[in-house]
Amino acid sequence: MSAAEVDREFVLSVLRDLVRINSVNPALDPEGPGEREAAQYVAKLLQDAGLEVYSHEPQPGRVSVVGRLKGIKPGPSLMLNGHLDTVGVQGMSEPFSGRVEQGKLYGRGSYDMKGGVAACVGAAAALAQAGAPFCGELLVAAVADEEHASLGTADLLSKYRPNAAIVTEPTHLEVCLAHKGFAWIEVETAGKAAHGSRPDLGVDANLAMGLFLSRLKGLEQELRSRPPHHLVGTPSLHVGVLRGGTAPSVYADSCKAIIERRTVPGETETEILEEIRELLGRLQSEDPSFRAEVKTLLVRDPFEADPNSPIVSAVAKAAEQTLGKPASFCGQTPWMDSALLARAGIDTVVIGPAGAGAHAAEEWVDAESVVQLSRILIQAALEYSGAA
Repeated sequence: MSAAEVDREFVLSVLRDLVRINSVNPALDPEGPGEREAAQYVAKLLQDAGLEVYSHEPQPGRVSVVGRLKGIKPGPSLMLNGHLDTVGVQGMSEPFSGRVEQGKLYGRGSYDMKGGVAACVGAAAALAQAGAPFCGELLVAAVADEEHASLGTADLLSKYRPNAAIVTEPTHLEVCLAHKGFAWIEVETAGKAAHGSRPDLGVDANLAMGLFLSRLKGLEQELRSRPPHHLVGTPSLHVGVLRGGTAPSVYADSCKAIIERRTVPGETETEILEEIRELLGRLQSEDPSFRAEVKTLLVRDPFEADPNSPIVSAVAKAAEQTLGKPASFCGQTPWMDSALLARAGIDTVVIGPAGAGAHAAEEWVDAESVVQLSRILIQAALEYSGAA
């Protein structure tokens, strides 16, 4: 057992306070206030614990905070990363209550992922209280905007380059070695507007889109029949948005579909775009009047860690010591900021608390798992730095 001991009540009070702060992402809900209040709260906690604290605001109101704790000797830099923003609260009766029942703490963001942030703060405070008994430095990054475009982590990567990172997204205390990526791809079919009574003049972009969507269904089925990645399964796609036409009596001159293509490790943007272009090319060769354009709106890479990397080994050993059983390994389907960190060359792994209800009307986190996570983070920091 390390000299740094988690203050259980402190961790749970931080979790409860964070859930009671509305930090809904304004990019997802115009009424959302963003992360500023939550970031200020975390900044004060870290500053009171003795860390150097820095705030960053890549866009107005979108605030991330970083705490830095220097160890007793030079060594590697380790970042603990978690996001402060949440999705909206539609359908929730008490989104910011932070109430606890039978060991479950309820509220928006409790599971995704203020539990992880609270564990990071608790671990940093315990290490600071123990005199920072590790080599190198510990960075605690509570970031903005992971739920939309990852402004926070992307901004921090222009300012900090740790050797390793632990992202504390929820994993039920399993060590996550991979997750899917995604691409948002827009396909627009072209028609010609005309009065509905003039088929000799009009060209229906919506019917053209229907032809494309029928072919896209075949690709969707083929993706799910591919050999699965051993941790995250098969790639997939769906049409998340479909818009076409202006009125019932007008031929639609344009129809747009936004496809979300979920990717697995090893797939590239070039490959997935070529799949779509091939479908469009076939349709055009069959019907020269068919016209369509395709473009990428947003791409986020999948993530896969080296299972033998130093940070994975450190977290796995820390989990085993804390939980009293061999570490469990997993993959996750949602995208996380871990992919950005890994792409920047930072040795990255994911581990977080247990719970349920991410983005759902009822969300909760297992309170004791947040405390256990904080203990794992302490031991992992010591192990990674060589001080354990």
